[in-house]
Amino acid sequence: MKKSDNPLVVVTRKLPDDIEGRLSDLFDSRLNLTDIAMTKAELIEAVADCDVLVPTVTDIIDKDIIDAAGPNLRLIANFGAGTDHIDVAAAHARGVVVTNTPGVLTEDTADFTMALILAVPRRLVEGDRLTRAGGFMGWKPTSLLGHRVRGKKLGIVGMGRIGQAVARRASAFGLSVHYHNRRPVPTPIEDALSATYWEDLDAMLSEVDIVSINCPKTPSTYHLMNAERLSKMSPSSYIVNTSRGDVIDEAALAAALADGKIGGAGLDVYENEPKIHSGLMGLQNVILAPHIGSATHESRREMGEKVLINIRAWMDHHKVPDRVLPPGSKYSKAS
Repeated sequence: MKKSDNPLVVVTRKLPDDIEGRLSDLFDSRLNLTDIAMTKAELIEAVADCDVLVPTVTDIIDKDIIDAAGPNLRLIANFGAGTDHIDVAAAHARGVVVTNTPGVLTEDTADFTMALILAVPRRLVEGDRLTRAGGFMGWKPTSLLGHRVRGKKLGIVGMGRIGQAVARRASAFGLSVHYHNRRPVPTPIEDALSATYWEDLDAMLSEVDIVSINCPKTPSTYHLMNAERLSKMSPSSYIVNTSRGDVIDEAALAAALADGKIGGAGLDVYENEPKIHSGLMGLQNVILAPHIGSATHESRREMGEKVLINIRAWMDHHKVPDRVLPPGSKYSKAS
């Protein structure tokens, strides 16, 4: 039951304390203090009587859940930039507004991408494991030899906000920037980044030393990096992914790494997250991060601020700033 005339806001996961405090002050909020992911049945129960649902990227808000929603549900204010876990078309058809939190993750995700670009060729995590296991016996001229990044070619797949932020960092480390995108970025941006556009992804993969996956999840990017494409890379090359797990065929990647066809990988996202392909788990030349590319106090707070702003705009019958629409639809003011 609602405690007041304020909208009932259901939050699916534990959010930063200050954001939860403000949600509770402003709205009739139902928080998930246990931080245990809600089941599909629990999500269906939640949407039955709430006005606003605040899910995260781990919640699959499919057509079944949206169709089960009660008449009060009018807003899905996603805590996260990606919305591929939400059936936006089904929500739109029912008059439910969907919002996200774009822009605030760019710099932190680019920082983390750059950290992987540096750590994988220098075998940093492999060295940490060795030291913790008692294997460090002093400096040796040939111990854990890696590769310098300065002078190498970085190929960025997806030159959006994050891809461009990665390019700026890479240039500072002496990498030459190459990229593949649906279309070239505007010439002033390309010139500022000293970036070279490749229309043919396969051709770029055969020429670069490090590949950074920064494209969004779409039907066309599913297994974009399949066995055939991975075979275009050289045995001394590396790949990092901070985008979406299923852009890479994990089974094909595990096989390529195990066979020495690729030098190493740094992964922060996975095809069947949180499950990771068993073939990757035992490999020393892979860094497996637990989806923490945007995990900073600053980004989580800013994400929460966007959620709050979107809810308040919707409450006040204003245009929500971060509305997500299905392809081909027309914008209509939230009401």
